[in-house]
Amino acid sequence: MANVTLDAYLFFDGTCRQAMEFYKNVFGGTLEMQTYDEVPGEMPGKAQMKGKIVHSSLRGGEITLMASDTHDKTIGTGKIELSLSGEDEAKLRKMFDGLSTGGTVRSPLEKQFWGDTFGALTDKFGVDWMVNINAKRD
Repeated sequence: MANVTLDAYLFFDGTCRQAMEFYKNVFGGTLEMQTYDEVPGEMPGKAQMKGKIVHSSLRGGEITLMASDTHDKTIGTGKIELSLSGEDEAKLRKMFDGLSTGGTVRSPLEKQFWGDTFGALTDKFGVDWMVNINAKRD
């Protein structure tokens, strides 16, 4: 039976690269980062985020941590979203639907440019969630 993981996802106001390099020094692991410039196509705020981090992950050390810079000024430094991920599509869709009951879907579960199925919501208690269903890879 496939496991579901819960990872913290941090948002920064332009300091993601520095923060994640700091966390790498503290926790060890492998750090991967992708800038907004590297994302194909258009997306909101892309032009103003040139050189900033659209996604980063620190894995293989003491913790797993993900983060990005944001152009959304309603998200302050230190804000956290809970991120569920795994390969069990039925289980993760059920979790997404359950969490969205009485809440607001910010991004429906849809296939994304990185190959996975992704969605985001705010539950009825104001907690922000992201759900990523990993694509089957050979």
